[in-house]
Amino acid sequence: MSAVEQRLEELGLKLPPDWPPRGQFLPFTRDGRTIYLSGQICKWAGEVTHVGPVPETEAGLLVGQEAAKVCALNLIYRLREACDGDLDRVDSVLRLGCFVNCDSGIASTPIVINGATEIFIELFGDAGWHARTAVGVSGLPGNASVEVDAVVRLSD
Repeated sequence: MSAVEQRLEELGLKLPPDWPPRGQFLPFTRDGRTIYLSGQICKWAGEVTHVGPVPETEAGLLVGQEAAKVCALNLIYRLREACDGDLDRVDSVLRLGCFVNCDSGIASTPIVINGATEIFIELFGDAGWHARTAVGVSGLPGNASVEVDAVVRLSD
């Protein structure tokens, strides 16, 4: 078990079961040491866990953060595949692209996406810090509340 998976266990988190993609795309592609992870919605065991627009209320933003955490765990599952099962090969999480299903004008998309960012930092330490976008959109696949994609660099 990798040190990253041990931290995952210590945090009381687990990776999701495998799932089929919603469309015709690869879960990741690799270019040398760089892994491009396809967007992952907040889906677990075949079911979307958080549906519909994230309201700009304190409670709504907290629920949105939970949705973003599910997205992060889905990304890490696919990242483990890309690392041939060894998450300790991650050198740096370079970027997250984040989409929040929300009403027009919401100003708090970065707060929602902190849920995903925190998972990457907790698991990968300094290597988990990343650049990111946090964009509000009017809809996502499965009417999911959040979708996140990632770019990650592996060590030699």
